[in-house]
Amino acid sequence: MKKMMLTAVAVITFAFSNAQETRIGIKGGVNLTSINGYGTQSTSRVGFQVGGFAEIKISDKFAIQPELLLSTQGRCTEISGSGFGFRSKDKSSLVYLNIPVMAKFYVVDKFSIEAGPQIRFLLGAKSKWEVTSENGAFSGNDDVKSSYDDLDLGVNLGAGYDFTKDLSVGFRYNLSLTSYGKSLDGNKIYNSVYLLSVGYKF
Repeated sequence: MKKMMLTAVAVITFAFSNAQETRIGIKGGVNLTSINGYGTQSTSRVGFQVGGFAEIKISDKFAIQPELLLSTQGRCTEISGSGFGFRSKDKSSLVYLNIPVMAKFYVVDKFSIEAGPQIRFLLGAKSKWEVTSENGAFSGNDDVKSSYDDLDLGVNLGAGYDFTKDLSVGFRYNLSLTSYGKSLDGNKIYNSVYLLSVGYKF
């Protein structure tokens, strides 16, 4: 963790010291989160990301882009007990502060591909659950932050297109490299996030 953070700081420092141009921007979009390793009962959830970034141009073709993003993620699970009238539903909502550092390469004018590491800090986690059985229905909304790890390391891959010099759209895939918790059956679980975003540079 410390090595990754120090490397990210070194890359950003190098980029600023060699920048031809630096532009600050804001971005936001929707993400689709799935959980690898949780089991077949788990389904994806739609969330959002919003935050800011700095595009540090090293050359006409290459840029370093550190970002600071607030992200909502999670999962939905549903388990039914055949013949027993039992059904359990759970919707987990996790809020993260994401810090990716992307290397952008402009393949052609306006179109870029990107890749880079990401550190994710867990800010909060809630579980909204409901259990229905022959004995009645029960529900609750619990704070489950202690059930997850506070830090998550991942890698991003994506592409972007600049409609104008200020307005752009991007698509990105993020895969966790470290487990942020365990499922009910003891399997390690990993975040997997698809993000579609719109950005504006000032």
